[in-house]
Amino acid sequence: MTSETTTLPTSEQIRRAPKVLLHDHLDGGLRPATVVDLARETGYEGLPETDPEKLGIWFREAADSGSLERYLETFAHTCAVMQTRDALVRVAAECAEDLAADGVVYAEVRYAPEQHLEQGLTLEEVVEAVNEGFREGERRARENGHRIRVGALLTAMRHAARALEIAELANRYRDTGVVGFDIAGAEAGYPPTRHLDAFEYLKRENNHFTIHAGEAFGLPSIWQALQWCGADRLGHGVRIIDDIEVSDDGSVKLGRLASYVRDKRIPLEMCPTSNLQTGAAPSYAEHPIGLLRRLQFRLTVNTDNRLMSGTNMSREFEHLVKTFRYTLDDMQWFTVNAMKSAFIPFDERLAMINDVIKPGYAELRAEWLFRPVSTTTAVSSGSDPA
Repeated sequence: MTSETTTLPTSEQIRRAPKVLLHDHLDGGLRPATVVDLARETGYEGLPETDPEKLGIWFREAADSGSLERYLETFAHTCAVMQTRDALVRVAAECAEDLAADGVVYAEVRYAPEQHLEQGLTLEEVVEAVNEGFREGERRARENGHRIRVGALLTAMRHAARALEIAELANRYRDTGVVGFDIAGAEAGYPPTRHLDAFEYLKRENNHFTIHAGEAFGLPSIWQALQWCGADRLGHGVRIIDDIEVSDDGSVKLGRLASYVRDKRIPLEMCPTSNLQTGAAPSYAEHPIGLLRRLQFRLTVNTDNRLMSGTNMSREFEHLVKTFRYTLDDMQWFTVNAMKSAFIPFDERLAMINDVIKPGYAELRAEWLFRPVSTTTAVSSGSDPA
């Protein structure tokens, strides 16, 4: 291997690299200008700012509190402008466009249908509007030279009592754009076991689900999500680090739960920037992703909420490249992990890996071979060039 193949990727290469996103909230990724437009169209007067640039700054600063509960409060404004069919179609289409422009080739975007009923929409109408928007966004992306496939994850709010209803909704639409189920919201006081009926239903239906666990709450949340509920993936899961002991000499000992998560190859949906904002990690350098990568856990890189975190997939990888000196090989490793863990059929995942992701990274790695070559060669005086 030459030194060129281990050079750190540039920002442009990171943007062009094929990326896979498994943990992204639709109501956390609106364009600030769209929030302003929709507030004006729908008569919502609660925005703290009406200038798009200032509003974007407000969202990021409000989310930088270090508290998950305070972070979640920012969603009151985005959800308030996502209460009509047209608004949902627009937001979903722009989501797909923005992800595709950032090099994302496959995404699973989640949202809670129960949060979009205030102006009379039914749960079914919400799902159909979002699906329509994703298809429209995919079409626009193709017209702009990008390829993306977007699947929806239907989320139930863990503090509410509609999980089984939303799980049944996800199952009804599983062949028309919905790829799985999720629960989200504040973890403390709302364990996933409150929704066992929903998870047991999904297992009986052979359907897929992920659970927000191990973000603001610790190991018990992860244990319940896996051993009681049977989650296919863990949303965040950063607190698994609490079950790993690192000695002064650098040796590492995994506890029973951490060993289980690694041995079973349970995917962890890591969201580094979001974790810093909610206090789940103090800095990029101290984020558990560094140690978990070395220990070969099934890690994926995600955005969580692009508006609140002022981020996208390229920025997340830029932080990791800068902090941990990750190469294109590392980026491919994270991306293949994510595609392996997606909720679409195996043959389609395999085709994405072999026909899109691996060729994309191979092309980027080969670019150093085509650098401009100097037309002059300096030869030291008196030397024999032969």
